[in-house]
Amino acid sequence: MIDAASNELVQQLDLLSIAARIENGRYDPVLREVDSLELARAVDPGASGTGASVQVEPEALERSLAALVRAASRHGGVEARLAVDGGRVAVEPVTAAAAPVVLGEELKDLGAAVAVRIVRATGGTVELDGGRLTVTLPVR
Repeated sequence: MIDAASNELVQQLDLLSIAARIENGRYDPVLREVDSLELARAVDPGASGTGASVQVEPEALERSLAALVRAASRHGGVEARLAVDGGRVAVEPVTAAAAPVVLGEELKDLGAAVAVRIVRATGGTVELDGGRLTVTLPVR
């Protein structure tokens, strides 16, 4: 239990560090070319769709997608999944209750709030359309 709690604390501190660097204009991501479907499947092995070559910081984006799926599931009371269409990765379903959390507007989930900032800091976008959150990544 102590190991799990200390690992969670380390992850939270890392997220705070990234958020502080983004807010202060000192976030300098190391971008690499990866396939969007492979990135999504690292988070959700059942992710479906067709990938594309995107330019991202893979570790940060993988953690961001995982945080968004967790937030959609935790705050929406449903199991959220990932679907990929080229450079767009969709998290669905996103309930009305979870929407402001996964958009980073309601700070009930640090992981989701930082995830949205990371996506935007690396040139991507995050948009909600109905029950689908779409993360658009920079296509190479």
